[in-house]
Amino acid sequence: MKAITQLVIGLVWTACAHAAPKPNIIYLMADDQNYGSVGIYGNPEVKTPNMDRLGRDGLVFDKHYNTTSICMASRASVFTGMYEYKTGTNFGHGHMKQEIWRKSYPVLLREAGYLTAFAGKFGMDVFGYGENGKQGLPAGDFDIWGGGPSQTFYETKKNASMAKYADEYPHSTLSYGAFGRDVIREAARQKRPFCLSISFKAAHRPVTPDPKFDDVYAGAKFTKPANYGRENGGHFSQQSKAGRQWTRFREWGYDKNYDAVMAAYYQQVYGIDVALGMIRDEVEAQGLADNTVIIYTSDNGFICGAHGYGSKVLPMEESARAPLMIYDPRSASVGKGLRTTALTGNIDFGPTILELAGLPVPANMDGRSLLPLLEDPAREHHEELAFINVFGQNPTKSLTVLTKDVKYTYWWYGDDNMKPTEDLFHLGKDPLELTNLAKNPEAEPLLASMRKRYDGQLNLWKKHAGKAYAGYGELFDRSIPLDEKKFRRVKGKR
Repeated sequence: MKAITQLVIGLVWTACAHAAPKPNIIYLMADDQNYGSVGIYGNPEVKTPNMDRLGRDGLVFDKHYNTTSICMASRASVFTGMYEYKTGTNFGHGHMKQEIWRKSYPVLLREAGYLTAFAGKFGMDVFGYGENGKQGLPAGDFDIWGGGPSQTFYETKKNASMAKYADEYPHSTLSYGAFGRDVIREAARQKRPFCLSISFKAAHRPVTPDPKFDDVYAGAKFTKPANYGRENGGHFSQQSKAGRQWTRFREWGYDKNYDAVMAAYYQQVYGIDVALGMIRDEVEAQGLADNTVIIYTSDNGFICGAHGYGSKVLPMEESARAPLMIYDPRSASVGKGLRTTALTGNIDFGPTILELAGLPVPANMDGRSLLPLLEDPAREHHEELAFINVFGQNPTKSLTVLTKDVKYTYWWYGDDNMKPTEDLFHLGKDPLELTNLAKNPEAEPLLASMRKRYDGQLNLWKKHAGKAYAGYGELFDRSIPLDEKKFRRVKGKR
């Protein structure tokens, strides 16, 4: 019996010794990056060689959405794999509770032995990490910290945790590339698997491109998208025009100075592309390229003049969709230039990173691992996703449900100038959202189907929403007359 036991123990130890090492994981996230700002997404006028290479090496996601299109809420969903109404985290609604943060992917990976590092715009606070138990940044939950509060700064020297890079990299974008290199070197020295998360400030306003790249788009002219301008926005709801997204089309110069505005925007993206190249070069230099997974995306999109709007937040494609490329050198999709049209969301990153690390996915997460798509890009993923906006002016607060081909939004708000209304777009036939089908009699069956999906998503909201979000269950309910809804339960103007 003793001999058998020793044999079993020996076999277990042998299996462990020859088991594949845990992969290194690099999660890179831009801020406000439109999917049209990446060459591999079909724009020949932009220069993104490293992003394009990452896409060719790995898998490009053509239907990737952020379930809330604003930085604070989106980042909370990325860390936790949950919809905003469960994280309870967004401007005007609150910071993250510690019990939610404890189930985030950075915390769980560190507990499992990963060297964890974060740099850039953290975008939220967590209760229990500030003075006297108040909210603050959870810097101590990372082995290496380069993060900062609020929006952070483009000037590297103003970011306390990154100031040591300021002399060589005065603009923060490349400083994050240097930070990434240092983390990779340290992990290689310690011979530990690492999870590196970098959240670039670019391309967020105020527009501050690195002057090192002033020549990249000097004098460039850009083709406006087919849905550009106010002439292509009349069919959108009056509610969507009540927020700052409508006025920023002109305030930010998309109407009068399109080429210069877009050149500066693309220049900021170019800086991120260079930083991505720095990080990939270091992975290769340390001999880790065969076991390092790289995820590249953005916290939300950016409207850039489509339909006569600017900024983000709203459920239109340019705002809700974002670029996503994943390169896993161990997967079947490597080097084949493959793409997937599966419906994916930012709630999927937490589960994906946990599965990469060989860890169980907590039951509270709403997302699903994206790894099966790397093996078979033709398979489906989500049947539907919710898109949430409870930020900003009351009229723009809305709930959307989308499938791979169809998007439906219910705008609950009404006053003397507008009434509750609906948007319905068939993205499979109308990817630029030029025709609102909500009042088209021929689209009645489709409208009924999407209303049913919407009601299902709203029921999940009502079941799982935290206290600060419970009131929206009433406001977003299509069956409750407007005059019976309690307006004062919602923060915001109008």
